[in-house]
Amino acid sequence: MIVKEIIGSLVKFDLNNRTIEHVMLEWYEVSKKILHKKTDAGREIIFKLLQPNQSLAVGDIVFANESTVIVIDIIECDAIVIFPQTMLKMANICYEIGNKHLPLFYQDDHLLVPFDAPLFRLLQNAGYTIETGKRKLTAPLKTTVQPHTATDNSLFSKLIKLTTNA
Repeated sequence: MIVKEIIGSLVKFDLNNRTIEHVMLEWYEVSKKILHKKTDAGREIIFKLLQPNQSLAVGDIVFANESTVIVIDIIECDAIVIFPQTMLKMANICYEIGNKHLPLFYQDDHLLVPFDAPLFRLLQNAGYTIETGKRKLTAPLKTTVQPHTATDNSLFSKLIKLTTNA
């Protein structure tokens, strides 16, 4: 089966006694454009998600018929759980992690990072309150800037035009 779009969300979908099959993804697979997976019932799925800025999330429905609904779920992985005590510590932690170009997630008032031994030791030695555990990494912090085009009307583009008299 080829999936080209997300058709809904499990929270807003009327199941009507349909069977739910899950496609289990690693956290780093949710933004892949082309992906081959199997559901927990063994059904083969090929994702071809070619729309810009399209990524999969927990609860996304990618297929539905009269008897079955196929839903996305994320596999738990080893993670560093960071408990910033102040906003200054939060900023410092985000800076350190950003400097290492590691993915950062924010969930339940905690920062999460896929487990990385050198980062764990760095945070531990710096005195931050941290622990390790299995977590579903579902809420990435978007830290990249989108490319600017001639028709870009973002606040950043407007400021650049004002300061360069373009």
